[in-house]
Amino acid sequence: MFRLFRKRSSVRQEFDDRFMQLLQELKEEWEQARELEELVRDYDEQVIAKRKIAESKYFYMFKEAKERNIRLNRRF
Repeated sequence: MFRLFRKRSSVRQEFDDRFMQLLQELKEEWEQARELEELVRDYDEQVIAKRKIAESKYFYMFKEAKERNIRLNRRF
């Protein structure tokens, strides 16, 4: 019976690791979109929209991580 509890914590740890990996990927996507926006000379609505979408995804997942008490200071 005690194995059941251990497995649950390992599943949670696995989920947290996958969640943090997704959060890191979203952060990189957002940073790339920001860099692209800075490199574009003309005012391009599609580039701005892409940056805003990436930013929104990242901050939504960031809030979700805080709500679930996932440690945010992990390094990959």
